Amino acid sequence: MKIMCLNGWGGKLHEALLTYLAGTSPGILCLQEVIHSPASDKDWLTYRDGDHILKQRANLFRDVSAALPEHVAIFCPAAQGELWDDRTAIPSQWGLATFVHRSFPIIGQVQGFVHKDFSPVGYGAHPRSRSAHGVRVWDFDANRGVSITHMHGLRDLRGKMDTPERAKQAHKLLGMSRSITEPDDLTVICGDFNVEPDSETLSILGNAGLTELVTGRGYDSTRNSQYKKPGRFADYLLIDQEHAVRDFDVIYDPEVSDHCPLILEL
Repeated sequence: MKIMCLNGWGGKLHEALLTYLAGTSPGILCLQEVIHSPASDKDWLTYRDGDHILKQRANLFRDVSAALPEHVAIFCPAAQGELWDDRTAIPSQWGLATFVHRSFPIIGQVQGFVHKDFSPVGYGAHPRSRSAHGVRVWDFDANRGVSITHMHGLRDLRGKMDTPERAKQAHKLLGMSRSITEPDDLTVICGDFNVEPDSETLSILGNAGLTELVTGRGYDSTRNSQYKKPGRFADYLLIDQEHAVRDFDVIYDPEVSDHCPLILEL
């Protein structure tokens, strides 16, 4: 089983991203920063937040679903706000998505919020609402259940330091994972956590018996040349049975986002 975790950057590198996903076709794809604008048939819209202006792939969820036609696609919105088509405001949902290849039956599922709740009338003030999603699937080759839960951790404008809100979201994420995990299952937790490697978030998950593979296997960044700011870590992948890892890699080339894909093979 191949599991990929990636922040899609709103589809900014759309062509490279879709080509890569179609070619790699992971069994499970955990994708954060996904745009879904069902009221628009545009390819691109614009996100505006003060001086922060960014092109967004208007229907990234639709695009990735088309690139992975053999996968069950599940979108989990955190908020609905506005993107812009020139001067026209377009309602647009923002969140994360999970794509599961049809060869893996989904036998359990959990969706909820690790920070705040759904915001239906705008993206809200920072730190904004953040959702998480987990699936339990059956791996016929290994004859076992596997639970995979991911989140997009809250972004605090002050930085990636530990806060009570981040500790609370780590406990919520862990609770969601446990709610769909049976005793003999293999457990994976991953996502763009928006924290540093020495964070309380990773300590909470580590104390629960999970091993973090990015720093644990010597990788010094989950960012690539698209990311121009300091701080080279954001994305993490943890597992409770490290002996089940056949391979793990952080992909720096090709660049399909300003985050690197994390790929776990069981």
